[in-house]
Amino acid sequence: MLEIRWHSRAGQGAVTGAKGLADVIAGTGKQVQAFAFYGSAKRGAAMTAYNRVDDNPILNHEKFMSPDYVLVIDPGLTFITDICANEKKDTKYIITTHLTKEELIAKKPELADKEVYILDCIKISRETIGKSVPNAPMLGALMKVSGMLELEYFLEKFIKLLGKKLPQKIIDANREAITRAYNEVR
Repeated sequence: MLEIRWHSRAGQGAVTGAKGLADVIAGTGKQVQAFAFYGSAKRGAAMTAYNRVDDNPILNHEKFMSPDYVLVIDPGLTFITDICANEKKDTKYIITTHLTKEELIAKKPELADKEVYILDCIKISRETIGKSVPNAPMLGALMKVSGMLELEYFLEKFIKLLGKKLPQKIIDANREAITRAYNEVR
């Protein structure tokens, strides 16, 4: 079973990102879950969202997991929450930051022996979508790091989902954000 934990602040789109990812993956025939845990339900409060993906029915409905991927879409949460909780030896971290990987590890030494990928999802979303909604770029980074779906397939299915709710201008901006993140994650 593949498990993903998102660290975010309410309003940054982690729940929407987790649900969008689940919808796209469900279309491949896999079993999926997407759910969230909120401390305070107000905008800006720290929260986590989760995905599970498996070929078999998923019977576990608890929030506890040992994630394969940890996605941190708010850079500050890297330092004030335990993003490494319940990790596996091979958990991969994708972290939004304006810092270099070396600067990040110097400030958060517990990441030194981990597989860490970085990009600035906030900058990408501001420059493409026009506001700080870092969930779309994080999905692009996840597609690159995980290799779970080809970028073009993911874009086609994700954009189809967005097309049910959003104007074309926003859909195009999300496509650009996802593609740019896919290319910039390092």
